[in-house]
Amino acid sequence: MAKIEGFRIKNFRVLREVTLGRLWNMQQDETLTPMTAVIGKNGVGKSTLFDAFGFLADCLKSGVEEACDARGRGGFERIRAQGEWGPIEFEVYYKEVGNARPITYELIIDLDEDNRPFVLKERLRQRRKGQKHGRPFSFLMLNSGKGVVWKGEQEGRQIDEGKGEFDLFRFMESIKAGDAQEESKETDVVELEDKRKLGIATLGSLKQHPRISAFRKFIEGWHLSYFTPDAARSLPLAGPQKHLNIHGDNLGNVVQFMEREHPKRFKGILNRIAGKIPGIYKIGTEKSNDGRLLLRFNDKGFEDPFYAQQMSDGTLKVFAYLLLLEDPIPPPFLCIEEPENGLYHKLLESLAREFREHATGRKGGSQVFITTHQPYFVDALEPDEVWILEKSSDGFSIIRRASENELVKSMVAEGLPLGGLWYSDYLDPR
Repeated sequence: MAKIEGFRIKNFRVLREVTLGRLWNMQQDETLTPMTAVIGKNGVGKSTLFDAFGFLADCLKSGVEEACDARGRGGFERIRAQGEWGPIEFEVYYKEVGNARPITYELIIDLDEDNRPFVLKERLRQRRKGQKHGRPFSFLMLNSGKGVVWKGEQEGRQIDEGKGEFDLFRFMESIKAGDAQEESKETDVVELEDKRKLGIATLGSLKQHPRISAFRKFIEGWHLSYFTPDAARSLPLAGPQKHLNIHGDNLGNVVQFMEREHPKRFKGILNRIAGKIPGIYKIGTEKSNDGRLLLRFNDKGFEDPFYAQQMSDGTLKVFAYLLLLEDPIPPPFLCIEEPENGLYHKLLESLAREFREHATGRKGGSQVFITTHQPYFVDALEPDEVWILEKSSDGFSIIRRASENELVKSMVAEGLPLGGLWYSDYLDPR
């Protein structure tokens, strides 16, 4: 399954310049682990980091202008780093499968002459087979919605960073004129109708661009959990649905789908989940007279079942997360903000282990990215899985990996829990 190896964010709220993991030009750095947790105090930017992934997914779905306004973001000027005048930038370094050559996606968003956000630059690039050094070859290069794209799995061109825009447009003209005959066979000059839409959204739907299509599908498959127990208590109309949505208000529909499509497997799934939720021994669904779906929980010690509307926030959250991990077709990237809210602290280590087991499983589960401020959750993690986000003296966020601290690594190796070290301030900068 595809995996993010590194991620860079620039000028997005308090994240003026933040990089996690490895990029194409930072090969000495370690990649992101299958499960990654970001910790830190209140107000250091954990929610902003979480929203950076959501913003990129929204840009693909609805365009950059709508993404700037979505989810209460308040527009481009509200999300651009305070006091900065440069564009907002994202860089994703990812692999499709374990032995594939990594691909870099770069996106730069700025304001146009009408003060409306647009895609200033967009690029996809990848090294050729056998190429271990030097700049990767670009196979999508767009400036303000105009540029070139290479077909197939291998083609591309190295473009000098220092001359980017000038070289690109001159090359476009040579392709149109037929001067670059050999290269023009695999190269298309493109101009998007709307420069506020991502090029990967349009070109990723074309069969002749399989690498772009794969990257588009990768982002489309991300699951960012904005789960709220109140949403899960709603009474949706009966009707099976394959995947849990971001708010969890179709929880019963997903149960119904799995119950219908995978009856034998699902019975075992519910039994396993019920065994991991304190006090619960059986979970099922029931259809009401008006066609709505009821999610039913049987509590130990009570003959009659309880329904989702009567269950605690913690029970619903644990059930939703565990059901998400049992998805027959799991999302490639699963992002969860503060899963500990509403949960009994002794459940957190168990939940963390469930996430890791899913992320590192042989069947290729989701890559899991979590923000948390709960030491009990961190107790189940290793130093290379944990990143510490904090505010620098200029008010912007900086990030570092817990494994960079040799003392912390040694103490964890001796058996001390990482969350306890965090609680005791060993993870604070010295």
